[in-house]
Amino acid sequence: MDQEIIESPASSRFLTYGQEGFEGMRAAGQLAARCLDMLASEVQPGVTTQHLDDLAHQFILDNGALSATVGYRGYRHNLCISPNHVICHGMPGPKPLKDGDITNIDVTVIVDGWHGDTSRMYYVGEPKVKAQRLTEVTFECLWKGIEVVKPGATLRDIGRAIQDHAEAAGFSVVRDFCGHGVGRTFHTAPNIVHYAEFRDGLGRTHRTPETPLVEGMFFTIEPMINAGRPDVRMMKDGWTAVTRDKSLTAQFEHSLGVTKDGYEVFTGSPTGLDCPPYTID
Repeated sequence: MDQEIIESPASSRFLTYGQEGFEGMRAAGQLAARCLDMLASEVQPGVTTQHLDDLAHQFILDNGALSATVGYRGYRHNLCISPNHVICHGMPGPKPLKDGDITNIDVTVIVDGWHGDTSRMYYVGEPKVKAQRLTEVTFECLWKGIEVVKPGATLRDIGRAIQDHAEAAGFSVVRDFCGHGVGRTFHTAPNIVHYAEFRDGLGRTHRTPETPLVEGMFFTIEPMINAGRPDVRMMKDGWTAVTRDKSLTAQFEHSLGVTKDGYEVFTGSPTGLDCPPYTID
């Protein structure tokens, strides 16, 4: 029996932008990055995730921007905060963070119609060595994916760079969520999946299309890397995704654009707080 090959969905219909778009995305991306910088000193044992969301809400208002997530498909918060075994879309609430936790914080702001979308990991107190290693490898995976971006490279090249690095370190890549086109629209084509190929439980091989990148494309790369298996379980709230085996997970995200000869990252920290542990002056 022939092996069935399934290409992961990735639309070839995507927008490209010129200088105005790059300028707009720089402004939005830097405000989102500054918001995450602001939170770095606030992520402490005993702090509730709702308090962090309140701080982000005030920061966004004070800077004349809008939150892209408040009201998005019924979501009510400015941040997604995803600790420990929460893969993504964790909802802020009254539960306090604990010493040893690791957590992802994801923010998207709208500045003059442009979307700045980014996320980082944070250490709560002193995490265990395995948690730190997972965080470091996930950050490396993000940059492995970014560094292949240039005109003529493909979506599969991005996925292969991320998957190879994660699996070489003994970790797995989440397959259920992906990066996405971004710009004046929050989520648009193409999907940026973080693997080149994998075989599912039915023996089918799923492959990322070799869609070429072109100058002026804007998208996010946001690998979610698990310490255990890649399988996902959705919680009853319809948003929160967790590791099915309750293993730790980590994620980093940048928004970037394809330039004439490479890439421009819009959401890098202006103060160098890109990967924990963060030193706050």
